[in-house]
Order: sequence, then C-alpha cells, then structure tokens
Amino acid sequence: MVMKGLIFDIDGVIADTEPICARAASAMFRKRYGAVVPETAFRAHVGSGPPRYLGNPARDLGLDIDLDEAWADCADRFLKLLDAGPPIAFPGVQDFLREAFVRPGWKPALATSTPEHKSRKTLKAAGVNPRDFSAYIHGDAVTRHKPDPEIYLAAATALGLSPTRCVAIEDAVNGIRAAKGAGMGCIAITNSFPREGLAEADRVVDRITDVTWEMLDSLVPNHGE
Repeated sequence: MVMKGLIFDIDGVIADTEPICARAASAMFRKRYGAVVPETAFRAHVGSGPPRYLGNPARDLGLDIDLDEAWADCADRFLKLLDAGPPIAFPGVQDFLREAFVRPGWKPALATSTPEHKSRKTLKAAGVNPRDFSAYIHGDAVTRHKPDPEIYLAAATALGLSPTRCVAIEDAVNGIRAAKGAGMGCIAITNSFPREGLAEADRVVDRITDVTWEMLDSLVPNHGE
C-alpha cells in the first residue's frame, strides 16, 4: 500500500485559538507599549509566526518593539486565557482525528508555526495528544514560517513521503500558500476566514466534519512515489 500524509494545522483547525491569540496580542500592545491595536489587526497574519503576527502591526503603527520580549509576553497572556477558558477543540475534531489515526493508507501529522511549548499547551486544552501523530513539526523546528513552505516540507520528510503524497488541512491564507508552495493538496476550513478569502485552496469546507476521505483521496495523485 502506498501511504499518504494528512497534515493538520493546529490553531484554527484543531483548536479554536485565533480569538484568544488576538486578545492576548492586543492586550500586550496596550499594556506594554500603550498602543491600541484592535484584535482584527492580527487576522491577516494568522499562521505566519511572530515576525509577521506581531511585527507587521507594530510597523504599521511605527512602533519599535523587541520581538522576543513581545512574543513571550503575548504567549504568557495567551496561556493564562487558555487556562481560564472552556475546552477549545472545534466540534467534530475528536471524532475526525480518531478516524484518521486508524484510516488504512494514511499517516496523520501536525504542522504549526506556533512554538513547541505553546502548541503543546494548546493541544492539551483541545484534548489532543501529539504522540498519536506520525509527525509533529512546530515553529521551533523551522527557521522560516508560513507562508514559506518549509514547515510542510519538513512534515512530509518526517512522514517519509513526497509532498505530492500529502494533503494539508488549513484555516488561513498563509497556511494555504505554504502547503501549495510545498506541492501539496490543501483543504481550507472557514473557521477563521470567509470562504472567498480561501480560494487558493483546492477545496473549501465550513467545518472539519465536511471533509470526506473521498475528497482527500482526490487530492493525491494515483501513482506511487
């Protein structure tokens, strides 16, 4: 059997964290720099890593920020909000993952721009164990973040598969571009952006329960490695 890879983003696909991230970042700018940055200002940079997620809004305001310190502050606020909140897994995620773990011919993986410590906390809050996946690539494991394809290329390598044998599930434009840049098929879920903003994906669905195995199979070429 020729294997295929199914690679999940975490934030916005498995876990409903994008509003929490934006709330933490907005609070960080307000408390640390006295700047009012609306939570919507971070939406265009979802999934792209700290340099874009915090750096671009700062540049728009003419702020000179210490990115490492700002990100650490933001991550601390995020984790406090996470601990204080309800479970964050999107509806249907647990059932879909359980099926993916035993689906013949498929190897599931995680690929997130989020640093390891934060992403592990997020997975725990979503009730997901990274050990259940065949590969787990986080932001600390790469030097270039989405929309650069490095993280998806690394995930395919960790799975022992060609990128063309993999399908990514994403929620953001930067992630879609990273997956497509790696040569993968991509399904986008409208958890974070409206359907029209995700047109670069091969398929767009409204929830993870709309993803079918027939849909996934159709995005992988019918030939061997």
